[in-house]
Amino acid sequence: MHRVTQCRASRDYRLWLRFDDGVEGSVFLGNLLEVSAFKAWRDVEKFCSVDLDDKVSTVVWDVGIKLDPDILYQDLVSSRVSKEFSSPRGSLGE
Repeated sequence: MHRVTQCRASRDYRLWLRFDDGVEGSVFLGNLLEVSAFKAWRDVEKFCSVDLDDKVSTVVWDVGIKLDPDILYQDLVSSRVSKEFSSPRGSLGE
């Protein structure tokens, strides 16, 4: 199980996270705005009021939203791999 140790939310619906193994980065959560369970986030101030629940080591919001740290970790790692894969610096023409 991955444990979130730090977090910050930004007004563009990105959530910056640091995990206990040192992995850090941001994930975009704006795509969840259309899901009814996340409708409170349509008020960006509510989204930015993210907090860290030390007991379960994940991110929570006072509107009753809690995200699975393992899913956040996988989203973060997969977005990094996707960016690295699409980077032009590794093209065959070099």
